[in-house]
Amino acid sequence: METQKLITHFILLFLLPLLFISCSSAFTTIDNYLISCGSQNNASIFNRIFISDSTSQGSIFLSADKSISLTNQNLPPQSPTLFHTARVFPQHWELQAQRFDLKSANFSVLVDGNLVLRNFKPSNGALLKEFILKIESNLLEIVFRPEGNSGFGFVNAVEVFTAPADFVVDYGARLVGPSGVVEYKNLSSQVLETVHRINVGGVKVTPFNDTLWRTWIPDEEFLVFKDAAKRVGITHTPNYQKGGATREIAPDNVYMTAQEMNKDHSIIASQFNITWNFPVAPGGVRHLVRLHFCDIVSVALNFLYFDVYINGYSAYKDLDLSSLTFHVLASPIYVDFVVDSDESGVIQISVGPSELSSSTRMNAILNGAEIMKLVNVPGSHVVPRKKRLWVLVGSIVGGIVVLLLVIVALLLSLKCRKKKKKKPRQRTMESVGWTPLRMFGGSSLSRMSEGTAFPSPGSYGYFGLRISFADIQSATNNFDRSLIIGSGGFGMVYKGVLKDNVKVAVKRGMPGSRQGLPEFQTEITILSKIRHRHLVSLVGYCEENSEMILVYEYVEKGPLKKHLYGSAGHAPLSWKQRLEICIGAARGLHYLHTGFAQGIIHRDIKSTNILLDENYVAKVADFGLSRSGPCLNETHVSTGVKGSFGYLDPEYFRRQQLTDKSDVYSFGVVLFEVLCARPAVDPQLDREQVNLAEWALEWQKKGMLEHIIDPYLVGKIKQSSLKKFSETAEKCLAEYGVDRPTMGSVLWNLEYALQLLESEQEGEPYDDSSAQEAVNVTTTTIPGSPSSNVRREGDNDNAYSDISATEVFSQLMNREGR
Repeated sequence: METQKLITHFILLFLLPLLFISCSSAFTTIDNYLISCGSQNNASIFNRIFISDSTSQGSIFLSADKSISLTNQNLPPQSPTLFHTARVFPQHWELQAQRFDLKSANFSVLVDGNLVLRNFKPSNGALLKEFILKIESNLLEIVFRPEGNSGFGFVNAVEVFTAPADFVVDYGARLVGPSGVVEYKNLSSQVLETVHRINVGGVKVTPFNDTLWRTWIPDEEFLVFKDAAKRVGITHTPNYQKGGATREIAPDNVYMTAQEMNKDHSIIASQFNITWNFPVAPGGVRHLVRLHFCDIVSVALNFLYFDVYINGYSAYKDLDLSSLTFHVLASPIYVDFVVDSDESGVIQISVGPSELSSSTRMNAILNGAEIMKLVNVPGSHVVPRKKRLWVLVGSIVGGIVVLLLVIVALLLSLKCRKKKKKKPRQRTMESVGWTPLRMFGGSSLSRMSEGTAFPSPGSYGYFGLRISFADIQSATNNFDRSLIIGSGGFGMVYKGVLKDNVKVAVKRGMPGSRQGLPEFQTEITILSKIRHRHLVSLVGYCEENSEMILVYEYVEKGPLKKHLYGSAGHAPLSWKQRLEICIGAARGLHYLHTGFAQGIIHRDIKSTNILLDENYVAKVADFGLSRSGPCLNETHVSTGVKGSFGYLDPEYFRRQQLTDKSDVYSFGVVLFEVLCARPAVDPQLDREQVNLAEWALEWQKKGMLEHIIDPYLVGKIKQSSLKKFSETAEKCLAEYGVDRPTMGSVLWNLEYALQLLESEQEGEPYDDSSAQEAVNVTTTTIPGSPSSNVRREGDNDNAYSDISATEVFSQLMNREGR
C-alpha cells in the first residue's frame, strides 16, 4: 500500500430550500456531516470533529457495499490525522489491501445522481474537491465508482453541510462573451465545483474564520502586474445591508481588504487596469465568476466609478457601488458572471477606471473573487440507447447537410466567377475581408475579424512588417517593467529600442487572451496601408507563441489629454500650440476620410488617442475600432455602436448608422476639451456641467463661452480666433450628421483661426454652409487665408504645396474630387 502524498478530501455544500436568513442573525447549518473515512477513531481539525465511518455512529452513513480501510503510518506526525486514513472502493473484492497503490486510482464520483468527477486520477499532494448543488430530496447519495477492471476509488474525508437558500440564486448573473452581456438564468440548478477562492488585497483566511469553513488565499500570485495594484484596508466591520452580501457569501476579512489602482507608482500611466490571471480548465468550459466588492476607498457616495472586464470582454461598465448598496459606503455586495474559458486555460479578470471618472477620482477596486466550474449536469447522466441513436443519426445527417452546402457554395462561386469574367467590376473594400495572419505563418489564434472590411494584405501578406518575438524581447529588455509607459484594455505599452536604434512603443496584448484580437487585426490592416505625418505609423507586429504585439513609432510626449489636465508636471499649452495640435489631428482625420475610395472612419476620436511628438506635432492613434466608410452609392454603414462615452455621436448611437460625420462629432468634443481643459464627462460636477459638449454649447449659444475656457488662456486669445474656433466646434456638435461640416471644412476653419491669431488682418473667414457645396466656393478666397498652405494629403507628401484654392476645394467639397 502507498498513500504518501496522495491525499484527497471532498466537501459537499448543498443549498437548503425554503430557508430564509436574516442579515442580522448568524447562519447555522441544519445538516452538518463530517466523516473521517477509513479511520477507527474520530479526528479533529479546525476545532471540528470528524466522525469515524468505522464506528457504530459513523458506519450508518456507509452502504453495505464492500470497501477497505487503509492507514498510512509513514505520514509525518504533525500532519492532520484526518489524512492518515482512507476508505478504498475496489472494483473487485478479491484484490488484497496490500496490493493497492493509490497512485493508480481511477474512479468517478456521483452526487445525487450527478456525475461530478469522471475518470478521476488524483495527483501527488493534498487535494480538496468542493461542490455546491441544490438538493430537493431528504436523502443525499454519494457514490465512488471505480473505473476499469483493476480500478478503485478512495476518499479521506467527506463534509456535507447546508448553505443558505440564497447562496446561489437564479437571477442577476451576467453571461459575458463576444456577443455582449446577457442574463444567465437557472444558475441554482447547476452543480458548481470550486476552482479558486481569493481574498484580494488581504491575507489567507482559514476555515476557522469563515462561517462556512472555507479557505480564502491571497491574490499576489495571480496579479499580472503587481505594481499596478495597491493594498487598502479598514479596521471596522463592513456595513452589511439587507439585500446585499452576508457573512455566508464571504467573511468580514474579505470585505475589509481590497486592491486599488496604484496611482502613486512612477511608471504607471494615468489610466490602466488591475489584472489577474487564474488558471482553469481550457477549451470552452463554463465557469461562474463571483466578484466581491465593498467600497472602502471612497470619501463620499457616487465617488467611485469603474469598469470590469472578464476574458477581455466588458462585463460591467460604469459600475457604481453606491447605487448597488442602497447608498451606504463600505457595504458588501457581490456580482455573478458566467464565462467560458478559452484554449489558454486562463480566466482573466480586470478592473479599471470608467469614462465617468474624473482625472482626480480615477480608481477601481476588487475585494474578493471566486471561480467555480459549472459541472455539465445534463451530459453527466447516462444517456438511454434510443437517445444515443438520435445523437448519432443527427450527427451523420448534419454532416451530410454541411457537405451539400459546401458543394452548393462552390458551384455558386464558380458561377459568380464566370459572370465577373464577362462583366469586370471594380472590387470595393467592403467585398474583401481580413486575411487571417496565420496564413502567413502566425499562430492559431488568428481568425476572421468581425465587422472589419479593409483591403487584403496581397500576395505577400504582411511579411514586411513582421518582427520576431526575440527582437521585441531584446528591444524591451524582456519587457522590463521600468519601461512601461502606459496600459489599457489591450495590454501594457513599453518603450523600446530596435536593433537599428529606432525608438518604438510596443503594445503587448495579454498572451493567449482573446481580448483585442479584432482590434489587433484592424490596426495592422489599416496602418500597413497608410503613411501620414499626422497618423501614428506602424513599425511592425509580432504574432508568435500566442502573442499579439503591435510596434509603433515612439511618440515622445504622449497623449494630448495629459497636457491639458491629465497629470502634473506638464507646462500649460499656449493657444497657438493648441490650434496647431487641432489642425494636425484634423489633417490626419481628413486624410483617413478622403484618402481611399470608401474612406476610413476612426470611431474612437478622443484626447487620449491624439499623441504629441517631441515638437508637439499631433498624431492620431489607436485604429482598433476603425472601419471602412460607405460606398459612393451609400449614405452610411450599419454597424454596432463602438466608441467612448462622452465622445459618441448621438445620432450614431440612436440609429446605429455610421458615417464620417460621427468622427466629426467626436472631434468637436475634443475641440471644446482643448479650449476648456476639462474631461468630456466629469460626474463630480453639477448635473448641468457633467457633459462637456452640452455644457459648452449652452455657453456658446449665450455668447459667453469665454467664461468657461481654461483659466490659463483668459486674456491670451484674440477674440476673432476664439470666435472662429468655437463656431467650428459648435458646428461639429450638430445633432444631425447632415448639418455637420466635413473634416476638410473643419481643417480649413482651424487653419483660418490660426491665421487670425498670427495676422493683424481679421477679414471675414470662409464659412462652410450648405449653400456653398458647389465648386464655385473658390470665389471666397481671402488674402492671407489658409488656402496657400493647405497640405495635399497624399501617402508620401507631407510638405506644404502651392496649389490654388480652386484645386483645394474641388477636393474638399466635391465628392468626386476624392
